[in-house]
Amino acid sequence: MMGIVWHGRYAKYLELAREEMLGTIDYGIAQMKASGYAWPVIEMNIRYAQALRFEQRIRVQADLVEIEHRMKIAYRIFDVESGRRLTRAYTTQVALDVASGEMLFASPAVLLDKFRQ
Repeated sequence: MMGIVWHGRYAKYLELAREEMLGTIDYGIAQMKASGYAWPVIEMNIRYAQALRFEQRIRVQADLVEIEHRMKIAYRIFDVESGRRLTRAYTTQVALDVASGEMLFASPAVLLDKFRQ
């Protein structure tokens, strides 16, 4: 059906919301790089309750739900005009030490401290 947003595009919407959320605690991409950690997505789940349409105005809300051993973020995509929730999703990310390439099994202090401030 024409006029429907391709399902793969949703990952970009989630990424933008995640970047904005992390930017509010001063841990955006530049700060991540400077801290020596990367945060690859190891799991993503998207529940397409209602298809997004081209040129539809949406709002994506990202909320941190877990931080101790991994970073889990829940997302909701809403239609701006009606306020109706269209999509639910979550991503799970783990810390990766960029220098060694090793995955960490606990979130590094640099991130935990940002959320505690």
